[in-house]
Amino acid sequence: MSNHVFLTSESVTEGHPDKVCDQIADSVLDNILKNDPYARVACEVMAGMGFIVVTGEITTNTYINIQSIVRNVLGDVGYDKPEYGFDYHTVGILNSIHEQSPDIAMGVVKSKKRVGAGDQGIMSGYACSETPELMPLPITIAHKLALKLAEVRKKEILKYLRPDGKTQVTIEYEVINKEHGRVERIPKRIEAVVVAAQHDPDVSLEKLRKDILEKVVKPVCGEWIDSKTKFFINNTGRFVIGGPVADTGCTGRKIIVDTYGGTGSHGGGAYSGKDPTKVDRSGSYISRYAAKNVVASGLAEKCEIQLAYVIGGEGPLAINLNTFGTGKYDDEKILNAVKKVFDFTPAGIIKMLNLRRPIYRQTAAYGHFGRSDLDLPWEKIDRVNNLRKILK
Repeated sequence: MSNHVFLTSESVTEGHPDKVCDQIADSVLDNILKNDPYARVACEVMAGMGFIVVTGEITTNTYINIQSIVRNVLGDVGYDKPEYGFDYHTVGILNSIHEQSPDIAMGVVKSKKRVGAGDQGIMSGYACSETPELMPLPITIAHKLALKLAEVRKKEILKYLRPDGKTQVTIEYEVINKEHGRVERIPKRIEAVVVAAQHDPDVSLEKLRKDILEKVVKPVCGEWIDSKTKFFINNTGRFVIGGPVADTGCTGRKIIVDTYGGTGSHGGGAYSGKDPTKVDRSGSYISRYAAKNVVASGLAEKCEIQLAYVIGGEGPLAINLNTFGTGKYDDEKILNAVKKVFDFTPAGIIKMLNLRRPIYRQTAAYGHFGRSDLDLPWEKIDRVNNLRKILK
């Protein structure tokens, strides 16, 4: 017996105001880690009409030029023309950074080998067998559409495009009820594609819609599109005014875009601008790493791992694993194997994934997970044999 459900995920381009802020925050982090890998960084950014505010708590022994970092990011993203109403030459930049509270610091960095969690909280990692990236299909396609939108703009295939943009994909799944209450969900087709692309004022809506469909949507979605797929390209018409001029941006406001697109759980903590002692970031990375290796090893078709920490704690308060009925072994047995293979202490996570290095700005747009275009340590599937050996 089967029925059908529809699941939707969205993504945004690097020119979206929230993503501009995430990229600046992670660029600040990367520039500090180049010379001070033990720095404590919690950088927050806000972008609005004509201004950027860089704030947060940073404790470091190195110097960085905030003005230069901000302007370089904006130039790279594509805010390089006065007619956009926001450009890297003229934007005003306010620096309001201060040191981390000593009350917090004493519980976090106890020595170079002993690290306490930078805050309390819960973190989740997820993987599934829907795609080669072991990610849910809706967020995978949404990210690829956003990346393609940026590509055709930067390569001047569609010269009239501007940096801001959003994408959204709805996938139709067939849901099959199996024995023992197990439910299998199989992606069948794309029900709807939504694209909002910022553009110059002199391009017609008809041309833009045709170009986006042919140059962006079809190359990415081809095999999943059928005669019933709906397309919504710049659905309200014009999208000339965009970026921070149209909508104030803030760091950490796209946490579902950054992760699994609404599939699975999210602890609520953002990633960008945070050094790896912040378990919001590092705990989520190790959870994804472990879950991905569980699925890649064939031990389950889906896996979610949740961690909980207390500020200053040198290990997790709790570790939970859920294979949603798809595991080849009981979840408890798989979890016991996971605990033997992966180190979930803050110090262990940093060492296992080699996180005290400048690798973060590249993750600040188009997702932190499932990135086959990047060499990210938490995306490796190098612990598969270890897990299989324990469970054999």
